[in-house]
Amino acid sequence: MLSLNSIMIGSEKPDALAEFYKKVLGKPDWEDSGWYGWKAGNTYLHIGEHSEVKGKAKEPQRVILNFETKQVKSQFEKIKELGAKVIKEPYEMDGGWVATFADPDGNYFQLTTPWE
Repeated sequence: MLSLNSIMIGSEKPDALAEFYKKVLGKPDWEDSGWYGWKAGNTYLHIGEHSEVKGKAKEPQRVILNFETKQVKSQFEKIKELGAKVIKEPYEMDGGWVATFADPDGNYFQLTTPWE
């Protein structure tokens, strides 16, 4: 069985992108030579420079990061105040809540209530 241990976001400006995620997720669990990593559940989110990434995400809805929280609405307001671009305000879906943002590189991420 395969286990997802990390997701990497390649960026032309990893330091700027990491500064945004520091505001959202807090201090990284590790930093090394322009690379950053946050433990999120059983998976790490890594940010680093990628030589073939230029500008903003061209299809940001292709891969969406989902962060679980029981406080979707209050976390939505907090992240909105941090300057994240709101893609979709909190809405109810199958008894849970979802909200969608774009980070400074244009990548989409969502807040979702835990699924039963």
